[in-house]
Amino acid sequence: MKREDYITWDQYFMGIALLSAERSKDNNTQVGACIVDKNNKILSVGYNGMPTGCNDDEMPWDREGEFLDTKYAFVCHAELNAILNYNGPSLDGATLYVTLFPCNECAKAIIQKGIKEVVYVSDKYADSPATIASKKMLDMAGVNVRRFEPKGQELIIDL
Repeated sequence: MKREDYITWDQYFMGIALLSAERSKDNNTQVGACIVDKNNKILSVGYNGMPTGCNDDEMPWDREGEFLDTKYAFVCHAELNAILNYNGPSLDGATLYVTLFPCNECAKAIIQKGIKEVVYVSDKYADSPATIASKKMLDMAGVNVRRFEPKGQELIIDL
């Protein structure tokens, strides 16, 4: 008889996104992303961080101040990193699991790459213009968006 308490595909892929977020050096917001194909194969992962070659010890991580003194001018979001990390032929029809609802800039990349579904955990910036614009574009482009529904199962990874 097979085991009955295994995790779902949604739990598995969101778990990968959550684990990826733990790589982020951001002291305020850690975001992870995982892109999968229609056959439940992981295509790419990413997390929010500085671009490759930019020493994150020398870059600003502040949220307030002059634009060039904050992280906002420099950080690459998890979704975009996952898209850029992909080396395959196409992301058409893929699903993106992400821990934070995508901003408008990431929504553009998601749409342009043909990703057809976004599954997210948090929508803490729902009222921001960037998120409102993102939702409008994703809806117009026919991208299915749904909130991740945890099943109340706890999984502890002790590294």
